[in-house]
Amino acid sequence: MLPRGVYAIADGSAGRLVLDLVAAFVRGGAAVVQLRWKASSLSPQASGQLLDLARAARRICDRKALFFVNDRPDIALLAGADGVHLGQDDLPLADARRIVGPKMIIGISTHSDAEIDAAQGADYIGFGPIFVTHSKPGAPLPPPHGIDGLRRAVKRSNVPVVAIGGITSKTAADVYAAGAHCVASIADICSAPDPEAAVRSLRPVAGGRQPVAG
Repeated sequence: MLPRGVYAIADGSAGRLVLDLVAAFVRGGAAVVQLRWKASSLSPQASGQLLDLARAARRICDRKALFFVNDRPDIALLAGADGVHLGQDDLPLADARRIVGPKMIIGISTHSDAEIDAAQGADYIGFGPIFVTHSKPGAPLPPPHGIDGLRRAVKRSNVPVVAIGGITSKTAADVYAAGAHCVASIADICSAPDPEAAVRSLRPVAGGRQPVAG
């Protein structure tokens, strides 16, 4: 089951040691930590490096946050991850499920009604971008959906929705209020002066107000 809260994505291209980011996200109270390392598809050596990182990150997250791997069901399985997240161009969900088995959580990125409808069998969907985002430069993303678009996605989806794309501490409360199960972040927390505080500032709190970072 996907816990509610911050879905923190540790990006291996962020210029920081990725395991330091994972540890900071856990200290900040992230509900989920995802390892995102796009270079892993370049060579067998890079895949081996990703597996080593995934196993180390899994140990850091143990009993404190769920640990997910981006794109790679094989790495997720070998590392003992709690989940794997798939993009629209990754393995089909049914094939990923054959690799990871029936118990692992599988999420899928979606950007439209059609992609939400096609995500049958996923345990959750990622939906975005909600606001303008700079975490994927050059990537072909649709215009931001905004809060109204997020509300429609939550209503349409039959599984929890992880909202992503340009979400900050100033907008996180509105995103939760629109029905998002989790708030996901990449660039804002990976490049923050204090990643731990940045994650803490995105956590849901009673009354809809966010805690002050720092």
